[in-house]
Amino acid sequence: QVQLVESGGGLVQAGGSLRLSCAASGRTFSSTTMGWFRRAPGTEREFVATISRAGWNKNYADTVKGRFTISRNNAKNTVYLQMNSLKPAETAVYYCAADYGNSGWGQGTQVTVSS
Repeated sequence: QVQLVESGGGLVQAGGSLRLSCAASGRTFSSTTMGWFRRAPGTEREFVATISRAGWNKNYADTVKGRFTISRNNAKNTVYLQMNSLKPAETAVYYCAADYGNSGWGQGTQVTVSS
């Protein structure tokens, strides 16, 4: 299992930006596919983005393409999610995941986008 701790959430106005970070420990971070998911109130957790072990391959949900960027720094055991042009509907708890959650989930960080 990988231990994951997210940070960087907060309150932002619509159209604003936030950068989430997820610090990992407990396994070889560089050998783990990392991702971000989110859960809005009253909904199920949904996929946001993933990044391959070396960072070459990135996948995004259609709803965030062109606005969100996932990246990683294997030397710092950290994965990031840069979120731009945020929308109120993207208010959610954002979770970091290792191997699509099979190797661990973070506790989540709240992102609130005000209109």
